[in-house]
Amino acid sequence: MLKPRWLGLLVVLVAVLVSFTMLGLWQLSVARDDAQSQAAYAAPRQPVVALTTLLQPHSEFPGDASSRRVSTTGRYDATGQVVVPQRRLDGVSGSWVVTPFVVDATGSRIAVVRGFVADARGGPAAAPPPTTTGDITLVGSVAPGESPSDLSASLPAGQLGSVDLGRLVNVWPGDLYNAFLFSISETPDATGASSAAVIQRVPPPPVPTGFTLRNGAYAVQWWVFALFALYMYVRMVRDDARQDAALAAGPPKGEPEGPRTDATPSTPDPTPAGADRP
Repeated sequence: MLKPRWLGLLVVLVAVLVSFTMLGLWQLSVARDDAQSQAAYAAPRQPVVALTTLLQPHSEFPGDASSRRVSTTGRYDATGQVVVPQRRLDGVSGSWVVTPFVVDATGSRIAVVRGFVADARGGPAAAPPPTTTGDITLVGSVAPGESPSDLSASLPAGQLGSVDLGRLVNVWPGDLYNAFLFSISETPDATGASSAAVIQRVPPPPVPTGFTLRNGAYAVQWWVFALFALYMYVRMVRDDARQDAALAAGPPKGEPEGPRTDATPSTPDPTPAGADRP
């Protein structure tokens, strides 16, 4: 059973562990936020590059390609257009309009989020504006494909629960890029064409990043301090318990209890027997 002083120190230890753990988590959050802010700041400021210099059909998605701006020339294939419902933009419910774009340089298709169409009151989204029929120059922000959605199984034809490239590759003909684009600009622009709905550009999502090493190291430092405090407490309690056990056991067998006193031998008198002592 812990002594009162150890119980008091236990309360202090718990407070220290909670504080140090929270400080470590805070530093980890700061590290992630800093990394994301740096990436979000840098990505739009990188120069626009040709799509073919960054991506190739059926190739693995490059780790540094997220939110990179690319340009390409080609045409939309309106026959493969799909709608991704249950999306929101500026607090408004609606759908993404996703259309395959045939790249002139490769003849392959890349999915393009042309924009967002708000849901009509009391019903689904209205029909999106038509695509431009001729060749256009497209500038877009690169994003990796989204995870499959269970919603897709219950949706009617022409709708998907997510931008699932694994599903689209089985629907659209030809080769498909392992990425999709958020349309930034099109020349000529078809978003202003007359239609039953107004399509709005969809901003790319935040860049997924890791964390900055400096703040990550600070987080580890706080957690090391917490473990050290726990170690010192356990060690002090253990040493105190061992000392109490030794005192309770008494002295080793064969030794008398209490302090040991040895008689001091008397010094022999150097005076010869029978001689007078001074």
